[in-house]
Amino acid sequence: MFAHVKASPTYPPGILGGLTASHVTFSTSEFNYRKGTEIYGEKEPAEYVYQVVSGAVRSYKLLSDGRRQIGAFHLVGDIFGLENDDAHRFTAEAIMDTTVRLVRRLSLERVAHSDPVLARNLLVMTTSNLQHAEDHMLLLGRKTALERVAAFLLEMDRRLTGVDVVALPMCRRDIADYLGLTLETVSRALSKLHAYGALNFLGSNQREIMLVDRDQLARLDT
Repeated sequence: MFAHVKASPTYPPGILGGLTASHVTFSTSEFNYRKGTEIYGEKEPAEYVYQVVSGAVRSYKLLSDGRRQIGAFHLVGDIFGLENDDAHRFTAEAIMDTTVRLVRRLSLERVAHSDPVLARNLLVMTTSNLQHAEDHMLLLGRKTALERVAAFLLEMDRRLTGVDVVALPMCRRDIADYLGLTLETVSRALSKLHAYGALNFLGSNQREIMLVDRDQLARLDT
């Protein structure tokens, strides 16, 4: 299912990106998850907070009719699994072979009680997650299929490293389940954007996308 990589009792402050404490180190562990492996399930105890070291992760819910709604993609450096309750609200799964870093949630909460820097950073992260959820809700409720795909490409362009090419770790089925669309609709929208001259496809699987006209995508997104 997964392979334990290493554990360290003395990772320096800030090893979890934005979760910086002013004077405390955290005990962390790293695990490898193969493509498609569940990292944690919906309603399971939220005992750890996670950071993507390499690879990518999707968080999703399965609806009563069997459909899947992806709520977020977690890329390298992203922190996820930070809940405001005792259980996870989504299932997290490795999109590709992925390494994640874990720290006990109780350790973070214990330090946050006495460390204003960490407490503030936890609040900022929670607010950021809420903002993403609100933006995603607006995207699903108010935007056309073409606008949703344009917004997704711009989001990935901001988050993925690369000057001209967006190398997507997720497949089109993942994109469709994130945007609330069918696979066919996503493919048609990408083809339209290609015909409009907004992007070009690279590689045989077309996951590498060159954004030729970001202004055109931005106009569609707004």
